[in-house]
Amino acid sequence: MALAASTTLAATAQKVTEVFTNEAFIQHVSETVGGELKSFTISGPTTAAFTTQTVRTLPTTRMPDLVQKFVGEWLTVTQDESWSAPALDGSRTNTIKLSVAKAPVDVSAVQKLSVNGESTLVELTGEVKSSVPFLGAKIVSAAEPVIGRALNLQATLAQEWITTHS
Repeated sequence: MALAASTTLAATAQKVTEVFTNEAFIQHVSETVGGELKSFTISGPTTAAFTTQTVRTLPTTRMPDLVQKFVGEWLTVTQDESWSAPALDGSRTNTIKLSVAKAPVDVSAVQKLSVNGESTLVELTGEVKSSVPFLGAKIVSAAEPVIGRALNLQATLAQEWITTHS
């Protein structure tokens, strides 16, 4: 199933990158949804190509019963990101892979940060897959809206973070 989200943030692409890779911000996002940041690592400076890995636990209370039956009350989500170096105009691409422990769901997405004056257009496209025979489509259709809302929440919280932490 396809994921698609976009928003414009009132900050440069470099500032958006710095917020999306700020451990305090990532912890804030995790706690906002009732989860907990377990670990965050970053390799390299955010002014060049770099990678990150975030591991967090998230409650399943807002997820459909089908998901809760498979995974229980908590999910452990590992998010691996591979960021490109900025283009000449500051735009960049982030390839995202999400894996969920105890859940037969994989998410792959591409996040593009496009410069628009002093603002940045953040566009995310991706796909949710499940390897479970017969039930896979139901699992994907239950997981996709939850993942989409989570990605949109990150962008909303990023704008608030930029405004309050400038």
